[in-house]
Amino acid sequence: MRGRFITLEGVDGAGKSTHVEWIAHWLCERGVDLCLSREPGGTPLGEKLRELLLDPAQQVDADAEALLMFAARKQHLAQVIVPALERGQWVLCDRFTDATFAYQGGGRGIAASRLAILEQWVQGSLQPDLTLYFDVPVEIARARLMATRALDRFEQEQASFFERVRTGYLERARSDPARIRVVDSTQSIEDVRAAIAGSLTQLWARA
Repeated sequence: MRGRFITLEGVDGAGKSTHVEWIAHWLCERGVDLCLSREPGGTPLGEKLRELLLDPAQQVDADAEALLMFAARKQHLAQVIVPALERGQWVLCDRFTDATFAYQGGGRGIAASRLAILEQWVQGSLQPDLTLYFDVPVEIARARLMATRALDRFEQEQASFFERVRTGYLERARSDPARIRVVDSTQSIEDVRAAIAGSLTQLWARA
């Protein structure tokens, strides 16, 4: 029986990393055989591309950036995601194609129609069974980032870039509300996790 595919999305600083281990624990407690991964990355090739894409010293053309994201994704699908799903494992992935539509589409201004061609080429009809989008105002996300670590190439972008990214995410969520669940990440950790548990329970019931 095919496994389930869950993705986590949000602007940098939205709080995904705060909850990913909790989600993994919630699933494993219920007997789920879980594969945990991330994008860009998830494979040796993907991790090398991740290093380049996040390196503040790199100057990357917007189209090249999108192509590198999809190149890493194709390897990730072939080497990790699809085999895991076919084995019956559930896959929990920090970011997937919604991030490309938000960052390279909304943020960089690449037309969604061009990204959709790459999406179809790289993943065909495969989509996550559930996407949890952690939504937070950009000023809150920026404050969280500044307080935690040195910023990578994306995190160093201006607030206006992240406003466009957030808009891209929200447009994506409106276009597919059955799959993409918007989680208000300004709430307390307890309330956020209650919302997450509600969505996971619904997916679990359909499994």
